[in-house]
Amino acid sequence: EYIANILVIVQQLNRPLNPNVVPVQAMAGPRPVVLSGPSGAGKSTLLKRLLKEYEGVFGFSVSHTTRNPRPGEVNGKDYHYVTREAMQKAIDSGEFIENAEFSGNIYGTSKASVQDVQAKNLICILDIDMQGVKNIKKTDLNPIYVSIQPPSMEILEKRLRDRQTETEQSLQKRLEAARIDMEISKESGLFDVVIINDDLEEAYGKLKGVLIEEINKVQDAQKS
Repeated sequence: EYIANILVIVQQLNRPLNPNVVPVQAMAGPRPVVLSGPSGAGKSTLLKRLLKEYEGVFGFSVSHTTRNPRPGEVNGKDYHYVTREAMQKAIDSGEFIENAEFSGNIYGTSKASVQDVQAKNLICILDIDMQGVKNIKKTDLNPIYVSIQPPSMEILEKRLRDRQTETEQSLQKRLEAARIDMEISKESGLFDVVIINDDLEEAYGKLKGVLIEEINKVQDAQKS
């Protein structure tokens, strides 16, 4: 099933733009940030540090899904839970920036969910996989595209094994997904910056460097 999902992703990355889908128009407010990269590359660590240093500058959109809520999840906070029919209709009418199907459920980011964050004068962070990145490229969202990558597959595997949270099967699945992610990230023009997270301080400095202009705009607006 997992490999089938990977093959679907690869096929969808190369599919032509549907001419019946209305492009998402550029939105008012701070430019969003598309953050992509494989599990174990260090996205979460870098993001937590960014949110701590620049509290009140960033926000997260709430994704939609057709799966049922899990225990403890709250509609409108963890996800917007919708029917497959309603979500497919919204996708077909161009209301979604990106969407993907995994294990029989559709997940996606709506234009409205990003606008909700921008309306608060916050930089919307979109933690998106490669399929989503390709889909967003077809819109007029105009985000800053950032890819966080490990120095090598060997180092990535060591990081994942050191976590001791993976079975061997799930580890191999993550590594296979990472190989595809790392290869696609090399595509010219796909990302504004590809950060190789070999040294945390250096990687964080590069991440701040590419976002600082938008950060300053938000902070200046909050002061006025």
